[in-house]
Amino acid sequence: MSAERLTIHYHRDFDGMVSAAVLARILRERKGEDPRWSSINYDQRSDWEHFGEGQRFAIVDFHFHPRAEYWFDHHPTTFLTPALRESYQPSERWRWDEASPSCPPLILEHAREHWDYAPEERFVEMAVWSNVIDAARFKDVEQAVFGDEPALRISRALTAAPSPDWPDELVTAMTTGSLETVARRSDVDKAFQRAARNRDKALEQFPPTVESRRERVLVYDASSNSIRRERFAAFYHYPDIHYAVGVIPTRAGFHISAGENPWNPPARRVHIGELMESYGGGGHRAVGGANPPDLQAARKLAREIGDKLRAALNATP
Repeated sequence: MSAERLTIHYHRDFDGMVSAAVLARILRERKGEDPRWSSINYDQRSDWEHFGEGQRFAIVDFHFHPRAEYWFDHHPTTFLTPALRESYQPSERWRWDEASPSCPPLILEHAREHWDYAPEERFVEMAVWSNVIDAARFKDVEQAVFGDEPALRISRALTAAPSPDWPDELVTAMTTGSLETVARRSDVDKAFQRAARNRDKALEQFPPTVESRRERVLVYDASSNSIRRERFAAFYHYPDIHYAVGVIPTRAGFHISAGENPWNPPARRVHIGELMESYGGGGHRAVGGANPPDLQAARKLAREIGDKLRAALNATP
């Protein structure tokens, strides 16, 4: 093993955190590594070519990087350039499967096939819940919004994280503990309670943000920092819609979020990730996002995407 420690970079959500914990445990047991971990987000890809220069790193649940010693992802928009797509080849250290609902299951499958790894039951459970959360496979909108299972408590707690590096602490906990053990942590419970209050406020605040609701496509503007955000608020309040497109604030500016209603999908589906990729963003078939340069551009883009989704729904087969 190299004297320099490997850093596992993971996308800052439940799927990414589980991926980091799973890979860290596997690399310790099968590769003799002593990895550390650090979350990553889309605002860090602006100079992607030079990311992590001079360092040893792995990446999970995030864009492909040719210098990653280990890389696993399931996003169809993972390759930022055609050249990067051409440089990817499946190997003992790299794996991409856009058909996987989330990243942890493909890591576990890869470890079974290539590293003779038999996963602990708690990691299997985490992978199952990662599929539910990342692919919106909740049994209904009530579970999505008010679910109280350990994985859902952790996932919601992330929306009220007490500090930017808090997810790293939870990854550490996940490498040795079960979802129930992690969910029982006092800091997780405190963040969950705060997030639950935020959720209730977000549900109350959502209807006035709606700008248009026509032809099963809803466009909203929640760009004010005083407005709380709830991922499934549009589908909770308006279960008849097929798509929701909105403007939300981020630390770096403003974000366009577009998603398909998991409980009322259209007969003719649009690949949201590919649509958002055309605006410099990305995502999956049913959900995606982009980061316009300013609020005016974000509002304009949200309306434009809403119009494109309506046109697709009304297109003649």
